[in-house]
Amino acid sequence: MPRASAADAAETAQRILGAATELFALRGFAAVSLDDVARAAGVTRGAVYHHYANKAGLFGAVAATLQAGVAAAVVQAAEAAGSHAGDQLRAGSHAFLDAITSGPAVRILLIDAPVVIGWQGWRRLDAENSEAHLRDALRHTNVADDLLDASTAQLSGAMNEAALWIARHDETEAARAQAHSALDRLLNAYLL
Repeated sequence: MPRASAADAAETAQRILGAATELFALRGFAAVSLDDVARAAGVTRGAVYHHYANKAGLFGAVAATLQAGVAAAVVQAAEAAGSHAGDQLRAGSHAFLDAITSGPAVRILLIDAPVVIGWQGWRRLDAENSEAHLRDALRHTNVADDLLDASTAQLSGAMNEAALWIARHDETEAARAQAHSALDRLLNAYLL
């Protein structure tokens, strides 16, 4: 039997990743088996193991993909806001809050990821993605170098806590509106 081409293998890996994302978002990590993922992706369980080694590896790939998507939303919003650093910081921060509290990111990144990949793994993903963009945005708004790390940590922490609060809230849209208003107040302190 001929081996699959690299393009076929990549397409299979993407199909598995997509199916896993949907299932983890719908049911949560604990309630999804690799057999469930294989069935949903239309592949064998062996194909899932081949591409992702195990369930934790598959979940890690899903979380990394979603975290990169959140970061991409931040960058896109910041770039669309124009060339003023303050406008970019504000737009990117609001985009982060929306992206991480929408779709599969809510359950996967905010609820399951800290447990499945561990707090340090979750922090690493955040630091490599959205937090890196936040640090750059703060640097461009002229936050002093000696306050850059503390400012990044505090603003990132505030946005992550706001995202968790939105995720737990029954009235998601009302909570999101309140969180955006509070975020503007925090950002104003950096932009005045």
